[in-house]
Amino acid sequence: MNAGDALGEPRFATDLLFTDGLPEMDDDTGYRGAVAARAAGITYRQLDYWARTELVVPTVRGASGSGSQRLYGFRDILVLKLVKRLLDTGISLQQIRTAVDQLRAAGIRDLAGTTLMSDGASVYLCTSNDEVIDLVSRGQGVFGIAVGKVLREVESTLVDFEKAQPDTVDELAARRAARTA
Repeated sequence: MNAGDALGEPRFATDLLFTDGLPEMDDDTGYRGAVAARAAGITYRQLDYWARTELVVPTVRGASGSGSQRLYGFRDILVLKLVKRLLDTGISLQQIRTAVDQLRAAGIRDLAGTTLMSDGASVYLCTSNDEVIDLVSRGQGVFGIAVGKVLREVESTLVDFEKAQPDTVDELAARRAARTA
């Protein structure tokens, strides 16, 4: 996809959002909503609203009635943090919703080399430095978010949570601890 296309055509045919070496999803494990919200830097209320409106739905386990807990995978938390960053820059939730849908359709493979650019109204997906330069030189790119950097931030935050509170973080942390023991 060219940087000038506002996330219009998918680059890869897959329904996974990110597949670049991250652990495979396990249907029985994940991060609870409170942990996902803290790791993404959002409120639990935002997390709940985004799940109910299907902006970012938990892929490990959705809510299935009163008292059930949603479980978010690493990729879900990464998307939550990206949404938060886009909101912080003034992009409308409607435009972010479109961008998230199109990112999923694109099936990004090289996450570390991906940059989300915006002109304040539209979000563009750039997968090379040339695309970033092309977008900026045409005066369209006002700011960019390096997805790989956000990925590392989420990873680091989750590792810190696990070290600080190994008993209360989540089911996934408990399984990781059992594997290393």
